[in-house]
Amino acid sequence: MRIVDSHVHFWDPGVLHYSWLTGVPSLHRAFLPPDYAAATGQIPIERIVFVEANCRPDEARQEVELVERLVQAEPRVAGIVAFVDLTRGLGGQGSGVGDRLDALFRSPRVKGIRQNIQGQPAGFCRQRSFVEGVREVGRRGLVFDVCATHDQLPEVIDLVRDCPGTRFVLDHCGKPAIRQRALEPWSRNIAGLAAHENVWCKLSGLLTEASEAWCPEDLVPYAARVVECFGRERVLYGSDWPVLTLAGDYGRWYGFTQQFTRGWSATDRGRFYGDTAARVYGL
Repeated sequence: MRIVDSHVHFWDPGVLHYSWLTGVPSLHRAFLPPDYAAATGQIPIERIVFVEANCRPDEARQEVELVERLVQAEPRVAGIVAFVDLTRGLGGQGSGVGDRLDALFRSPRVKGIRQNIQGQPAGFCRQRSFVEGVREVGRRGLVFDVCATHDQLPEVIDLVRDCPGTRFVLDHCGKPAIRQRALEPWSRNIAGLAAHENVWCKLSGLLTEASEAWCPEDLVPYAARVVECFGRERVLYGSDWPVLTLAGDYGRWYGFTQQFTRGWSATDRGRFYGDTAARVYGL
């Protein structure tokens, strides 16, 4: 089994600014390819998709450049999901979202765009400028990664409906309320998203949505619902490293996914662990 880890972050607070890290002391240091290699050990990870790490917006281009430098030491980085502020509007020549996307698109490793919906006020992803920006992402053949919490999913469904030409990948299963053991309305909204064939879902990020004393049984209902709705063809493996270290180590998460998919066919496991991510992101 050769694995594509579809959700990995690298960051270095000594090079770029990440304001959110100041509130998470255990993560407020550099996490770079040697740390990832140590965390993953002998797990057969063949390729990595780097996902933007919420640095200061004006440093987004520098973040891509940082990752491109890291590729020299970590050639498994096959794709980059970069940040663009899609709310800026299309603008005139040299000033709009389209030009920023075109500049990023010159990097062959940039495969997608992410601007967090999580943490934004109600209506954020329904702004006309944001919707048009997401359409521009699709027009360039790029993926839009959706980072949103369970209570924001109804607006995400509307966004997807309005952008049929864009491929979406939902991060972290839409961040269900696992601590509260709440399935609804998350479950219903997951079904609503999965009804759109241009949406895929990462099985990732569940550890940090669970309680500190989580056990596999806490996660199974949410993972199973995602697979029920999206099918085994549209679910892909991701770790959310190093954020997952807030709730466990890489091996525990990988072990959970191994156990969860144990009864799947070799073909379905191959899709989940690598083939689907390679196809969706064009790796």
